[in-house]
Amino acid sequence: MNPGLVVKLRPAGPWRIGPDSGARNRVDSIYHSDTLFSAVSSAMAQLGSLDGWLAATARAAAPAVSFSSCFPFLDEIGFVIPPRTIWPPAAPALLAARVRWKSARFVPIAIVEAILAGRKLEEHRWSVDGPSQCLVPAGRPGPFRIDVRWNAAVDRLTGSSERHSTACLEFRPGAGLWTVVSFLDDAARDRWLDPVKAAFRLLADTGFGGRRSRGWGRSEPPEFLDGQLPGMILPPPPAAEPPAPTPEPIAESAAVEAPEAIVPLIVEPEAVPVEDQSLGPCDSVPSPEPAAAPLLESEPPALAGAFVEAPPEESAAPPCEPFEPEAEPEPEPAPAPEPPAPTEPPPPQPVTEPPAPETAQLHWLLSLFSPAPADAVDWTRGNYSVVTRAGRVESPNGSGEPKKLVQMIAEGSVLCGGAPPVGAAPDVAPDGFAHPVFRAGFAVAIPLPRVRS
Repeated sequence: MNPGLVVKLRPAGPWRIGPDSGARNRVDSIYHSDTLFSAVSSAMAQLGSLDGWLAATARAAAPAVSFSSCFPFLDEIGFVIPPRTIWPPAAPALLAARVRWKSARFVPIAIVEAILAGRKLEEHRWSVDGPSQCLVPAGRPGPFRIDVRWNAAVDRLTGSSERHSTACLEFRPGAGLWTVVSFLDDAARDRWLDPVKAAFRLLADTGFGGRRSRGWGRSEPPEFLDGQLPGMILPPPPAAEPPAPTPEPIAESAAVEAPEAIVPLIVEPEAVPVEDQSLGPCDSVPSPEPAAAPLLESEPPALAGAFVEAPPEESAAPPCEPFEPEAEPEPEPAPAPEPPAPTEPPPPQPVTEPPAPETAQLHWLLSLFSPAPADAVDWTRGNYSVVTRAGRVESPNGSGEPKKLVQMIAEGSVLCGGAPPVGAAPDVAPDGFAHPVFRAGFAVAIPLPRVRS
């Protein structure tokens, strides 16, 4: 766990977030973490703390402060890009539901908690707002909508004009954007908490994003909420309570009377008279016929007849002959065993210990991520997407030149690795520029349930 800070911005007008394509009539609905870091760095320069800020973040092996991207919120509902491993839901009952789950780009954090806890989503309680691509409770609107403002550019020399459109975001009352600030440790929090709050207050007055000269991108005074990560975003599941011990039954000896002694039933068989006469060698004493067949000697059922041989037919008894035992044949001597053929002993097998089970941790990204050489990420596992980031330089030493293109891991990706990802800030300044231009790719990651390979 590490210290964290949640910042909530309530826009006071339209916001312009440029898309990756750079089209003026298009707008993005997420304020990415690298753009937020650039805006805070610009505010640090105005506050006189730029050198120390870059030394503690962009030039450090482990940044003291990291930012997530800015996600929308509406009143008490905070939206976020869900982990790609659990969204859209794969339950067969939800795939045939009336809600198009895969059309939702932002979902409430409570939905992510419910899916990770194994709870079932009730599709009649949710709907997807088309303009904002947010999964909202049924009957409620989305936090923002996309609007297009028309303008006319006038040439002061010739007097000719050209009409053009600019897209922007318009937020509803009670809606806005939120972000989370992650500090490396308590010392970094004590050093940079107040400067970061001051930078956000300055940006709330001057504006975020494009068209700031026209008053776009401004917000009300930001709201701050201190806490610990990752519990501020994804609280740990409650520990299961042990089952209560079952009380042993109490013997009620007084309420139960002892049974009387059981006397065994003895039946004496009837005596059968036998005449006193000499018996021949083949004569025998006839046994009396029983009155009823015993239960244990009853005939087998009809189904068992297939597995019992039928008795032979009755025939006349053959005459009695004296019994003479036959002589047993002499056993033949067993042949002497042949000696086994000589074989070579098998080669000794090497003794190997069973491999220890490999443990891996899943990390859910809330920011754009540019991997550092020290980041141990298993790129064959997990679920992630890649975006290409571009832009133009804005600096007192020169503005307008295009930055170098760089590929980054998008928000909502799930990375697999042993240690939490850290990230880096590559230099994307044009060749021969006066100073480096950093593209912040520091990871703000939330650990997901651990898996074993």
